[in-house]
Amino acid sequence: MTTTAVTDETERALLARTPTGLYIDGRWTASENGSRFEVVDPSNESVLASVADAQPGDGRRALAAAHSAQPSWAGTPPRVRAEILRQAFELVTIRADDLALLMTLEMGKPLAEAHGEVAYGAEFLRWFGEEAPRISGRYSIAPDGANRLLVTKRPVGPCLFITPWNFPLAMATRKIAPAVAAGCTMVLKPAELTPLTALLLAEILQDAGLPAGVLNVIPTTRAAEVTGPLIKDGRLRKLSFTGSTAVGQRLIADSADQVLRVSMELGGNAPFIVFEDADLDAAVDGALAAKLRNGGEACVAANRFLVHRRVAPEFARRLTERMAGVTVGRGTDPATRLGPLINEAAVSKVSGLVEGAVASGATLALGGRPVDGAGYFFPPTVLTDVPAGAAILDEEIFGPVAPLVAFDTEDEAVRLANATPFGLVCFVYTRDLDRGLRLSERLETGMLGLNTGVVSNPAAPFGGVKHSGLGREGGREGIEEYLETCYVGFADPFARDGIWFTSET
Repeated sequence: MTTTAVTDETERALLARTPTGLYIDGRWTASENGSRFEVVDPSNESVLASVADAQPGDGRRALAAAHSAQPSWAGTPPRVRAEILRQAFELVTIRADDLALLMTLEMGKPLAEAHGEVAYGAEFLRWFGEEAPRISGRYSIAPDGANRLLVTKRPVGPCLFITPWNFPLAMATRKIAPAVAAGCTMVLKPAELTPLTALLLAEILQDAGLPAGVLNVIPTTRAAEVTGPLIKDGRLRKLSFTGSTAVGQRLIADSADQVLRVSMELGGNAPFIVFEDADLDAAVDGALAAKLRNGGEACVAANRFLVHRRVAPEFARRLTERMAGVTVGRGTDPATRLGPLINEAAVSKVSGLVEGAVASGATLALGGRPVDGAGYFFPPTVLTDVPAGAAILDEEIFGPVAPLVAFDTEDEAVRLANATPFGLVCFVYTRDLDRGLRLSERLETGMLGLNTGVVSNPAAPFGGVKHSGLGREGGREGIEEYLETCYVGFADPFARDGIWFTSET
């Protein structure tokens, strides 16, 4: 990670060389009507850049390019696809300073966290580059001996990716990398709030040798009008979305007409459970990581802190003390640990949830009010004795707020943790291995962090259950989302005239 101070000139120079057009069929282009939209710095509400605003016709052009490139890309040798991903990994690593600063400017996260996302996002390129040559099928004998069974894998086909604003690089590479490895072409619609990182990534992938038409990037302020027709188009074969459950549910319904393969990484309501035997120092460290990473604007952020009544006061004291020491500021300041929220709507939502909790009987131990001045800042906030029924326990907060609830027994902790339609991730702190193993089966979740506050890893299958989504991203499972299975049955080659024979016959 660079130690060079970020200056106004550094920012201007980076923004000046960052692409701002649509990327379609290997070319940078304006939208069909020339329209553009502004990208705003959430730390000071200044305009960073204006970006081409894709229209419905641009979406059709992007899908046509992906569809046209699909046959040749599917026929490209796996090793060639792997080498492109390896080269992309190296170029992302080389340009880490640019990518990290760009994410800090358009999304707000501290520069150190942005560098962490660059390393995380780049690793998907390397991981799936290594998986590309390992795509394989199987050959076997049918149980009745009459046939031989050949199972092969082939690319799903053109994909539409809709990515969120909170991890502008990693959410793109987590989808692009397995698609490239599998031999699929793509149309990427990045979030309206943070399109610049995706456009710079497209330039890097072009430099890495990705052929024209394989990846197409179309930022837009008219998401439904641009992507809706693509979802209904028979040329599209897969949809992958990361975002809210409400939007995901609509997209699943829209995809039914074409029976699209869908991958949905949706909302969360992660419980962070601390038992009476937990190492409290480790639990507080994990709580800070699970709560404040990305400013709490993450689907895997700890949303509810369930703490055994015996240790709840001490845990609350330590957590409040640590969160009170967190420096809030612009992400380019090296002292900043917590940047701004993404926009005014996010501040209003978090403020409303905190106010509602206090009105229902919770105690405000720290923070609770937006920071005055320019930018969308909200301070680290701790709420204790949050009563059942408070909206803050049911909704995804997406901010630096930790609501604490006490429990008495393991059964009660499980009941509270599972009392949500979501099931993306849970965090558990306990020294009891048997309890940890029990909870891995009792908690309704796609992922479990046992004595750790961070679970995301490119080598692991990321995803949830219930209203938290469908499918998995990352790990060996991730590439299967982009592969179709084809079975070929053929007659027993050792049979003649219906009579089985051997070489000794």
